[in-house]
Parts: sequence; structure tokens; C-alpha cells
Amino acid sequence: MEGSHGVRARNRATPSSGIDRVRKAATERKAEKFTTLLHHIDAALLRQAYYWLKRDAAPGVDGMTWDAYGPDLDARLCDLETRVHRGSYRAQPSLRAYIPKPDGRQRPLGIAALEDKIVQRAMVEVLNAIYETDFLGFSYGFRPGRGQHDALDALAAGIENRAVNWILDADIKGFFDNIGHDWMMRFVEHRIGDRRVIRLIRKWLKAGVVEDGIRQPVTKGTPQGAVISPLLANIYLHYVYDLWADRWRKRHANGAMVIVRYADDTVVGFEHKADAERFLADLRIRMAEFDLELHPDKTRLVEFGRHAASGRAGRGEGKPETFDFLGFTHICSRSRRGGFLLSRHTRRDRKMAKLLEIKEDLRRRWHQAIAEQGQWLGSVVRGFFAYHAVPTNYRALSAFRHHVIDLWRRALLRRSQRDRTTWKDMDRLANRWLPKPRISHPWPSQRFRVKHPSGPRH
Repeated sequence: MEGSHGVRARNRATPSSGIDRVRKAATERKAEKFTTLLHHIDAALLRQAYYWLKRDAAPGVDGMTWDAYGPDLDARLCDLETRVHRGSYRAQPSLRAYIPKPDGRQRPLGIAALEDKIVQRAMVEVLNAIYETDFLGFSYGFRPGRGQHDALDALAAGIENRAVNWILDADIKGFFDNIGHDWMMRFVEHRIGDRRVIRLIRKWLKAGVVEDGIRQPVTKGTPQGAVISPLLANIYLHYVYDLWADRWRKRHANGAMVIVRYADDTVVGFEHKADAERFLADLRIRMAEFDLELHPDKTRLVEFGRHAASGRAGRGEGKPETFDFLGFTHICSRSRRGGFLLSRHTRRDRKMAKLLEIKEDLRRRWHQAIAEQGQWLGSVVRGFFAYHAVPTNYRALSAFRHHVIDLWRRALLRRSQRDRTTWKDMDRLANRWLPKPRISHPWPSQRFRVKHPSGPRH
């Protein structure tokens, strides 16, 4: 430790041993600032970071690909380490690209230069050792050992096992584009006292973007697609939302309350409507304090849970409303025995977007052999099933497979006017190449109990 204000974490034996020391210090000293961290960003960790990157990722403004950087890797990484430590490393602007969203709009992405990705990935490894000891249990997005299904399980377990009668589905409007740089750095400085690390993060935030060959400066936001952005987003929301929401639950809630956050998408369950309405009003004020805003169309308070159907029926209202979270529509249903059952079905817009993507890809694969098409389609369907094969979603899986077969049949018929492919033929092809629908995920409460035997983390 440096005086009484910082932690010195020194160990250059291996990247993991030094980072383990950081993790131990972060766990034991929750209020300490780490003043010497940059020495962990050495050639050994940069090498690991290089191999952790996606090898087929699009190049940034430098045009450098993963494969092209490989020759003379040791010399390149030693030079990169020297520049990082001397302060001569310069962050390059991100290359602006767009990917289609399920609703037809386009999502902007920032593609970083390869060396920026390497340094950022190494920095994430070091900072995770600190922040993973600080982040709360109900935060699931972009964290080591946690994924979308962990968040889905936590939410389902909370709805099924707690007195949840109301659901707040909240989405922050343009979150990644509106992160305040000054606030971001203030939050980072709660735990990071190494000025060189602070300067690196500031460089990445201020690097700007290149679009249509023109460099554009940025004054707020962090580019979606940058390696460092998910961690910075979690740090920001840890201070803006997580700590505040946890404190609100302990101080103001009169009934049960369940919180699950994945990146900028959060779902909160309440026992009492009055709690939900007060929380939502206070959350709007809290967001405004940090120049953020809840999305007016994507933020909804709905009656939901085991008493929603009977309550609405007693008031002469229709079926309980549904809400979407992480690709699934959540529905109040009944089990065969008549008890409450949380059903989760693949979002219709996500399914249709995937089918449209398959249709377009089939056009590009027009002249491929049937076996090649079948092998590719099989991998696509397996990938879709791997995520969506949750209990209560069998019908959606079956419908998706049926639509894929129909798209394939239509593509084959268009290849030749003399093609006479029948549905019987397609059944044989589908049985040969496409997996059949099967529920592969366990019931969420079962998996949640296995992963969290000591109790709930929402």
C-alpha cells in the first residue's frame, strides 16, 4: 500500500499472479484507490489479450487485421508495451459502422484499431479484478462468468418465488451515446488512482470516430463495439443506478422487490404498485441528474405475477400484459395443475429478423450445393436453438424450424424452373441437416439454485 491512500500491487512473475494480488487487495480494502496498475499491462498480458480477440473481426481505421498483426508478434507487443508505459501510445478514432436492429433501425458501432483493442482488452482484465469485487449481484451484463441466461434465470426465480405483482421494464434512452465523460472519470477515480490508467481511459473516450473518411470529435458517450465500453458502462451504472436502487430498496420499499440489470436494460419486480410508482418517479429524477433519460416507449409498468390474471379479471380487464427482456416475451400462464407459470417465448420481432437474415443469406448462397446449404442452415438453426431452447418455448422453436425449411424450399424452387422439390423431399433434407427442436435449458429456478445455493442475488 502507498501511504494510507493507495494499494501497490507488484508482481511481474505472470499476468495472472499479479492480477490475483490486485483482486485480493480489492476484496479486502473496499475504499482504497489503486495507484500502481499500469505495470500489469506488460507484453505477456498483451499477448494474452491479442489471443482473446476475435480473429475474424473487421479492421478499424488502421486497416490492420488479427492475422496481419501475427508475424513478428513478440516484437510488435514489446514495442506496444514500451509506448504504453512511456505515454507515447496514441488511441486512434473508431471506425463508425452500422448494423441493423430488429425494428428496422440501425445501431451505430465503433470499430477500434487492433492495437487499441489489444490494450483495452488487457486493461479490462486488470480492472475486472477490482470491479468484480464491487459490482452487485443483480448486475449481469458483460461480466466474467455471467451471461444473458443467468439474468433470465434470476428474473424468473424472483417472479416465481417472491411476492411480485408488478413489473417495471425500464430502458435508458441512448445510454452508450450519452455517458458523461466527466462523470465517467469521477466514478473511475473512486477506485483508480493510477494517473496513467486514468489518462488511457480518457484517451479512449476522447478518440472520436471516423465516418465517411471524416474524423468527428466526441464530447460524450462511449462507442458501442469498443472492447472497453461494456466495462465502462457497468462502472457508470454501478454508481448511477445499482448502488442507488439497492439503497432505495432497503430504505423505501414497503414490500418485496426484485432487481435484475443487463447492461442498460433493467427489470424490477414489486409486491406493491405504490412502491413501483414511487421508484419509477425517483428513477426518472435520478437519471436526469446524470443527463440520462428513460426511454418513453420502452419503459413500462405492468401488472404481472401469480395474481395478475385474477386481479384483472375481477376488474373486468383483459389478460395480463407481457414484457420483453433479453429476446424473450414474458407471459403470465397456467401450469397443467392450474398454478401460476411464467412462460417465455421468443420475441416475434427477433424471430422474424433472423428469418429475414436467413432469406437474404440463402440468396447469396444460391448456387451452392444442397449439402453445403444444409450444413450452413444446420449451424444457424443450432445456434438459434442454443439460446432459445428454454422451457415453455418449444412451439416457437418448432415454428422457427418450419419457416427455415419453407425458406429453403422456396430458394431451391427458384434455382430452376424445372425443380420439383416437394415437401416430402424437404422433410428428408431437413431430417438430414437440421436439428429438431428440443428443450436444452433447465427450468430457471433449478439452475439459479445450483449457481446460487447461498440465496438470491437480485
